[in-house]
Amino acid sequence: DLVSSVFVFPQASRNAHVQVTANLKQPLNNFTVCLRSFTDLTRPYSLFSYATKKESNEILLFKPKPGQYELAVGNKLLFFTVPISLGESEHVCVSWESSTGIVGFWFNGKPWPRKGLQKGYMVGVPASILLGQDQDSFGGGFSAEQSFVGEISSVYMWDTGLSNSGVRSAMYDSPYPTPIFGWRNFPYKIVGEVYLKP
Repeated sequence: DLVSSVFVFPQASRNAHVQVTANLKQPLNNFTVCLRSFTDLTRPYSLFSYATKKESNEILLFKPKPGQYELAVGNKLLFFTVPISLGESEHVCVSWESSTGIVGFWFNGKPWPRKGLQKGYMVGVPASILLGQDQDSFGGGFSAEQSFVGEISSVYMWDTGLSNSGVRSAMYDSPYPTPIFGWRNFPYKIVGEVYLKP
């Protein structure tokens, strides 16, 4: 149980990341990913990267610049504009459903206007799921220029959509419904210089 712990990424790196060792058996028609990050980076960086052998940007949650989040599903991109916050952690959730292509985005618990992409797509398995680096190949192809520096915590993933109240529950580490993996039962392996700290 990692509640009240954070992963600290102390410096830009070509290899440091956290590997999520969950073993997803089924392709995803829907997903939701939530996490909290705390950084003062202004350059582009990757938060959550889900790659398959066929597609390195199967799911990517990326921050190209302050005040903007990017979500990729099957290498198609969407952008969400958010307030620029300095010295505060940011909690984000993204959800996607194949049947409509609709993407939900929540910033610090608040829903943003929904958008859409990749209607009818299916997110593949097996997956390499990483925090703090952008995969340009399955489990690799990192660049220090896109590496995360700072703190990441409260990471959750579901194979369903999430309601506004579900997002708020995840913000406070009492996720409902039960996620595929999450901060209370987080399967992980640290690679390179990343520390788990209170």
